[in-house]
Amino acid sequence: MPDRFAPVRDCFHDLLAIGRETGAGLTIWYDGHPVVDLGADGRGAWRPDTLVNVYSVGKPVAALCLLLLVDRGRLDLDDPVATHWPGFRTPATVRQVLSHTAGLPAFPVARPAEAVADWELLCADLAAADPEWEPGSVAGEHAWTYGHLVGELVRRVDGRSVGRFLAEEIADPWRLDLGFGLGAADQRRCADLSYGDPTWPVRMLGEPGSLRARALGNPPGGLDLAVVNSPLWRGAKVPAVNLHATASALARLYAGLAAGGTLDGVRLFSPELVAEATRVQYDGPDLMLDRRACWTLGMQREPDGSWGMGGIGGSSAWADPERGYVFAYATAHLADHDRVDELVEVLHSCL
Repeated sequence: MPDRFAPVRDCFHDLLAIGRETGAGLTIWYDGHPVVDLGADGRGAWRPDTLVNVYSVGKPVAALCLLLLVDRGRLDLDDPVATHWPGFRTPATVRQVLSHTAGLPAFPVARPAEAVADWELLCADLAAADPEWEPGSVAGEHAWTYGHLVGELVRRVDGRSVGRFLAEEIADPWRLDLGFGLGAADQRRCADLSYGDPTWPVRMLGEPGSLRARALGNPPGGLDLAVVNSPLWRGAKVPAVNLHATASALARLYAGLAAGGTLDGVRLFSPELVAEATRVQYDGPDLMLDRRACWTLGMQREPDGSWGMGGIGGSSAWADPERGYVFAYATAHLADHDRVDELVEVLHSCL
């Protein structure tokens, strides 16, 4: 690690020492090269290949699977979804699905927790649903549904599941240790999630009956440790929220995108596709987040020009082209994002 980034390392270890963090990986690239690569859990059990459920940090990863097919000319961003998914009732386009404006932020039929493993059932529910708003008119983060909408389009166009497509077309060529729907061997590498505050899942769900509660609570269990630490969850494909990844893999992914779609000499995406994918598609109120949001095709863009995604619980990954860095944080300690804010403040002081 270059000496100039030692304060970031010290801040990371301080978070562990005082209990604000109990297990995480942190990887930072600067000027096209990795400069920070840390991982610890206070017990000595954290390994470089420890996988973490990073929640919504996986949304851009799912989006990139579909965008790779767009880049190859297999479909167009402004195609109606129904062109590729017959029977899909909502008059939304591929672009609107990718930018969280399709109007389907919640699964419409109440299902039990086990339904997370039933891809066909949940996709059929979405296909038959009426949108909650006119597609394209407003945004609302498609918290649990995003990955099924995007992933089913991948399957309909390509024939492979989104998990298999990710593994074969993106993760393998760019050597990324991440995936949807883990096998038994990879499940043994997963860090168990824990709550930073026992009230955290209740706070995250919001008011009973609200759009947020309906979106995050059906199927139930996505914020329940007994579910998310189980083989059922880790083996299921819920691409909006159950990507399991290392911080190093997430940083490599964003480094490739920041370089215009090429990593270690392997081009996956055209520079034109990366530019369109990171361009603001919607800037306005978000009905799920209850604040203004700037959505690209799968990511959020900040006023400073950085783009990426944070996950509920504290994991985050993004590229900051203006400052020349990529940041990835994968935490097993579910709490607010103040740890990331503190690390980034220290990082900025080092640049």
